[in-house]
Amino acid sequence: MAVSLPPTLGFSSAPDEIQHPHMKFSEWKFKLFRVRSFEKAPEEAQKEKKEASEGNPSLEQSPSVPDKAGLQKPVPSQPALKGHAKFANKAHKDGKTRDKAIHQANLRHFCRICGNSFQTDKHKRRHPVHGPVDAKTQSLLRKKEKRATSWPDLIARVFRIDVKADVDSIHPTEFCHNCWRIMHRRFSSAPCEVYFSRNTTMEWHPHSPSCNICYSTWQGLKRKRHHTHGLLSKKIQMMLDRAREVRLHKRRVQAKVSSKGVMKQIANCSKIHLSTNLLAIDFPAHFLKAISCQICEHILADPVETSCKHVFCRVCIIRCLKVMGSYCPSCRYPCFPTNLESPVKSFLSILNSLLVKCPAKDCHKEVSLEKYNHHVSSHKESKEPLVHINKGGRPRQHLLSLTRRAQKHRLRELKLQVKAFADKEEGGDVKSVCLTLFLLALRARNEHRQADELEALMQGRGSGLQPAVCLAIRVNTFLSCSQYHKMYRTVKAITGRQIFQPLHALRNAEKVLLPGYHPFKWQPPLKNVSSSTDLGIIDGLSGLSYSVDDYPVDTIAKRFRYDSALVSALMDMEENILEGMRSQDLEDYLNGPFTVVVKESCDGMGDVSEKHGSGPAVPEKAVRFSFTIMRITVAQGSHPVVVFEEAKPNSELCCKPLCLMLADESDHETLTAILSPLIAEREAMKSSELMLEMGGILRTFKFIFRGTGYDEKLVREVEGLEASGSVYICTLCDATRLEASQNLVFHSITRSHAENLERYEVWRSNPYHESVEELRDRVKGVSAKPFIETVPSIDALHCDIGNAAEFYKIFQLEIGEVYRNSSASKEERKRWQATLDKQLRKKMNLKPIMRMNGNFARRLMTKETVEAVCELIPSEERHEALRELMDLYLKMKPVWRSSCPAKECPESLCQYSFNSQRFAELLSTKFKYRYEGKITNYFHKTLAHVPEIIERDGSIGAWASEGNESGNKLFRRFRKMNARQSKCYEMEDVLKHHWLYTSKYLQKFMNAHKALKDSGFTIDSKATVGDTSITEDYLESQDSMEF
Repeated sequence: MAVSLPPTLGFSSAPDEIQHPHMKFSEWKFKLFRVRSFEKAPEEAQKEKKEASEGNPSLEQSPSVPDKAGLQKPVPSQPALKGHAKFANKAHKDGKTRDKAIHQANLRHFCRICGNSFQTDKHKRRHPVHGPVDAKTQSLLRKKEKRATSWPDLIARVFRIDVKADVDSIHPTEFCHNCWRIMHRRFSSAPCEVYFSRNTTMEWHPHSPSCNICYSTWQGLKRKRHHTHGLLSKKIQMMLDRAREVRLHKRRVQAKVSSKGVMKQIANCSKIHLSTNLLAIDFPAHFLKAISCQICEHILADPVETSCKHVFCRVCIIRCLKVMGSYCPSCRYPCFPTNLESPVKSFLSILNSLLVKCPAKDCHKEVSLEKYNHHVSSHKESKEPLVHINKGGRPRQHLLSLTRRAQKHRLRELKLQVKAFADKEEGGDVKSVCLTLFLLALRARNEHRQADELEALMQGRGSGLQPAVCLAIRVNTFLSCSQYHKMYRTVKAITGRQIFQPLHALRNAEKVLLPGYHPFKWQPPLKNVSSSTDLGIIDGLSGLSYSVDDYPVDTIAKRFRYDSALVSALMDMEENILEGMRSQDLEDYLNGPFTVVVKESCDGMGDVSEKHGSGPAVPEKAVRFSFTIMRITVAQGSHPVVVFEEAKPNSELCCKPLCLMLADESDHETLTAILSPLIAEREAMKSSELMLEMGGILRTFKFIFRGTGYDEKLVREVEGLEASGSVYICTLCDATRLEASQNLVFHSITRSHAENLERYEVWRSNPYHESVEELRDRVKGVSAKPFIETVPSIDALHCDIGNAAEFYKIFQLEIGEVYRNSSASKEERKRWQATLDKQLRKKMNLKPIMRMNGNFARRLMTKETVEAVCELIPSEERHEALRELMDLYLKMKPVWRSSCPAKECPESLCQYSFNSQRFAELLSTKFKYRYEGKITNYFHKTLAHVPEIIERDGSIGAWASEGNESGNKLFRRFRKMNARQSKCYEMEDVLKHHWLYTSKYLQKFMNAHKALKDSGFTIDSKATVGDTSITEDYLESQDSMEF
């Protein structure tokens, strides 16, 4: 197959004597073809003319299209058209068009920046030069707060190439993945493992007969080519050889410039830098390489570090960057003078402590590198030239690392020049001149945020509060967007100062505190969980696999991914963890493994519907799943050391929301569908370790999950047990209600999640073919599949409420003297309740309630309440029984309510067994009329299981669900704060602001504000702007508002 040549080099222009033998055959073939083609019917000729007029390209007019391998497909030669001048001109134009199309097609296989072929990449990855950046780069730019959003802006910033004026016929339209990684590393500030393959960026030129792109493609043909005319082949070969020589010459020049000898000549620092031969100790070669400059190979003087972590002398690298271009001499990574930074202080201290021999002849002293200049200056009388470090160059130490006296000495001449300019132009105002210079320097480096703050200080307006402080104020005062914006505009208009930050600054501050910001890794990776770390709020039903027979889940649920939420919570506690390590005399670089104990809570929030105006109230139930980090320990020897322990485990400030859903807690199918993906993530985290960078060090964390923050209703729901009115009274043991009433004290914990699963399988399959009653007795009340693992425990809050409700019932029965006459009508019992409510309202100021709550229970269970009730009971014997029963209960209550009973109430803990037995004896004797053959659930747990749980966990109150219950009022306030028409977005805002409310980072600002408030801190209006007090009054009014 012959390769087509340009028409200007066609065979028809050659004389007959030197024409190739194949030429005669081609001409004869053309004559034969012309005769046959002219003998066509007129109808066919007209048909061909019609097709040509409609624009259908013929075979001769269609340019060659490159194949998949990037090589040009050979175009058949057409010597038949060269016999006529008309066809020759047409072929000449078609040849140019075809060459341009081939050239443009070949450009698609090269990188726009470095000029490398895409064939070198195994994965064939390429990126468009024009257009928006990809998602990964966009998230990186957002984290680094960069404004560039398109590839042309990034390419112009990193490689200094303007691609906006590119032409498709000259420049490629894509760049390689190697250049993409260079841009990514440039903004991520990470050590670079990639290099730039060329010293400078590629320059692209229009197509020409000696085009390198087309020649390299033509050379890549593997098929055998026909030999062309000898003279013409020689001309082409000469042109190609010339182009090859030019390329080789360019490569030699680049290689020469990149050689170390040329770099040493550029640096020319032999008179100002010390050679490694002057070191007093013979160090190993790798150590000498570490302390010497990679350009001049002298001992580092005023060392600087590039973004690719290579170290050079400041003078050497700056000179090389000016001459050779903006790239690192070691790895070709893009580097600019503005990227140079000082190495770490530990490296500088090692460098300055090196011993160096004095080069003077009569001096044989060995001095440290730090004192070398001072020692050499003592040889003033010596005539031999001695090397002074940095003589004529920049100082060895950075200006900011010097003492104030050294800074004044170094900047003396500049200070005199600025003072002279200020005296001449600005009336002696040196301060304004210096501030203006600093402002211009910040603007030149695009650091506009610092420049705005400096400009505000220069104009006397101040820089205002930090965005995090403003965010803490907004979240803790429950201000909506419109309310905060109104406050922001009002304060700015009244004071003339931007004290509060705008809303967009607050949104940027939110990103750092919300899950999905910090990168992390699991080892081994979590099963069935995505490895992406930038996930924020997701739909509660994500991760749920649907099928045709599934229960239709019609609800709104929003949640965080469990692992991402745990990482955000740990990073929020970073300062507390590091401070705890220092208080325990542990090293800061300790990488673990740390053991994190997490308390899980889940509870329904009741009716949270908004009731506006008249009409029937539509109940709208909600459920919240949350967690609390209780304790963080690290193994030190054979004993674990506690580095963090939650001081207030039952506070709503430490109970972090994980999932919010508009559903009823009694709806087992909906609850299972929403919480199943979350539980699957928890199960995957149990067998894996978290790798998280904290304090600049990669640390390892293990997690222990304890599901104790559930009330009895939810425990029965998630563990598949029967309802609370069941014969099987307890969620901790297998006792029936009759067995519990006969034996009030002596029971042990026997139930577990694994056993409940086994019993469910027995209930489902009935392997022994038993009746319903026999099967129910075998499985001990398990009637549904357990789907959440809970720890058998007592919920202290609901235990207190349940016991108070039982005492409230006892008071009514004692007023009616049921111990004498147990047969009383319903009307009489209502009259007893009304009498009790009236007495409690009169004596204790307790208003009647429809349902027992925590506050009412707290005020009811006192000795004063018993004395008020005794006024309505005539029998003195009953007075003593009631007083003793309440006294025993008040002695037992601190044991299960305190966070650490061994420290807070050790005496009550020791006497608990005795008090519980006496309490049970009173119930079975004095109050036999109510507790003969029956007992309430919470009385049974209080008397039988408290000592065993205290011995196992150390506390009951710390693991209660009180923190989750306290968050119910926060849900309602945040819902009013973020009221929207769309409940989907409303739930997102509620979950986001509830998470921010529990942030320990934001709590520090509010605690500082409260401390100043409690200490009586006032603002002197004379010393400050006169209207600052307006801002304080406005904040206090917003803090006390009820929305």
